[in-house]
Amino acid sequence: MVKIALGGGCHWCTEAVFQSINGVDKVEQGFVSSTGKQNEFSEAIIVHYQPITISLKTLIEIHLRTHKSTSEHSMRKKYRSAIYTFSDEQRKKAKAILKKLQPSFNEILITKVLPFNAFRPSLTQFHNYYYNNPEKPFCQSYIDSKIKLLLTQFREHTKPGLALHIKK
Repeated sequence: MVKIALGGGCHWCTEAVFQSINGVDKVEQGFVSSTGKQNEFSEAIIVHYQPITISLKTLIEIHLRTHKSTSEHSMRKKYRSAIYTFSDEQRKKAKAILKKLQPSFNEILITKVLPFNAFRPSLTQFHNYYYNNPEKPFCQSYIDSKIKLLLTQFREHTKPGLALHIKK
């Protein structure tokens, strides 16, 4: 099993997206910091995955498509658009993947590849938020649309029965 950390939007949303992917064994929700100017904690997840089942490229593409990866908005300090890497080799791969995916976006990707520094888990009551609370307005307003995108663009990578969680 390999891990990568991802940040970009609300960690409830990001957690739900990656819990829905085949080959992802565990998602840790919380706050990640990097080094240097990016050393403040920002909402993020750590994804533990099986590279034989799901590639790093697919995980990164899903991440870019399920948050505002081309938008510098006022909440970027709280929701840093980032891929946090655990090794120099992983950093090089992530940068190459971003470069390869850039032409498929109409605007410049703002997502940064940063070294992972530290993790603080969110409160236990918020773990598995979407799957424990699918009827909550937040889930229906923000997370359902991301799950629908997964089912439309990445269905072959989703876990069986995912569509059953979506309100029609």
